[in-house]
Amino acid sequence: MGAMGELLRRLGPAWATLLALLGTVLVAGLLLVAGGYDPFVAAGALVSGAVGSPEAFLSVTLVRSVPLILTGLAVALAFRAGVWNIGAEGQLYAGAVAAAWVGLSGGDLPAWILLPAVLAASAVAGVAWALVPTVMKLRLGVGEVITTLLMNFVGINLAAWAVHGPLQEARGVFPQTDPIAAGARLPALVPGSRLHVGFLLALVLAALLWGVLRWSRAGFVLRSVGASQPAARVAGRMNAPRAVFVAFLASGALAGLAGGVEVSGVTFALYEGLSPGWGYTAIAVALLAGLHPGAVVATGILFGALEGGAGSMQRVAGIPATWVIAVEALVILSVLAVDQLRRRVVRAAAHG
Repeated sequence: MGAMGELLRRLGPAWATLLALLGTVLVAGLLLVAGGYDPFVAAGALVSGAVGSPEAFLSVTLVRSVPLILTGLAVALAFRAGVWNIGAEGQLYAGAVAAAWVGLSGGDLPAWILLPAVLAASAVAGVAWALVPTVMKLRLGVGEVITTLLMNFVGINLAAWAVHGPLQEARGVFPQTDPIAAGARLPALVPGSRLHVGFLLALVLAALLWGVLRWSRAGFVLRSVGASQPAARVAGRMNAPRAVFVAFLASGALAGLAGGVEVSGVTFALYEGLSPGWGYTAIAVALLAGLHPGAVVATGILFGALEGGAGSMQRVAGIPATWVIAVEALVILSVLAVDQLRRRVVRAAAHG
């Protein structure tokens, strides 16, 4: 198949991802030129806005990466178990609503009780939001892609109803809640920056999830069921429905926690349109990482940098911030294309 075919055959998943990213940079540059923009000025502005200073990196890129890492872990866990959870966005909103409600209601509680309660409530809300499509999948045989996707709209509108109704701020003017209690807020991780302890929590959960999937029996069962439910059931006498149930609800908990961390660490209130689509971007984050929890941290920071640099790119180079959305789409398309080509070349080589 020539030099390119041999290169693709030898590439592992990590190098294939790197090749896809390089391809994305090339295509994005060509599109910028076609649109009449200078790609070098755009790239410089993007890098400057994302990592050009400690403040930019800590208070913008890393802060924006936290919900992407947590929802990316949620999607990666579900996909590894063969569960196509497309509902991280709705689960995130459910977690945010629960966190805001607890943070507003428990203002008299000490921080060591209130803050864990806020985070726990957000995780439980995410579980509750994932429970409906889980039961429909296991009991009724309804595909989770449609149910989780539809639950996103319910979650988004639940948050909108809450900030226009029972949780609206006291003056009744803006579609948001009053600020949550001081004891419900995550402390700063780096003094003088906006980076909060939620980033450390995301790192710990990524390491924990990696360890569980890599070394525990439960992780082996989840990976086996994700690879082939019939084979896992026959070869290892594994309870596939139980594994799907656990993975689905754990995925919902992680996504719900992302909403709670955003409310308690960044916004300190719930408002309409809290998420710019993190639950959907999480699919790209997880797939680009090859569904590896450790790599999700890196890809979450990458997408956080793209979002963080978008404003600078718009100010300095005059490029609409929506270009970043196009770049995110190009990233995942490139990764899928290179991965599929690599797999086809490997299969062709295996068959002589």
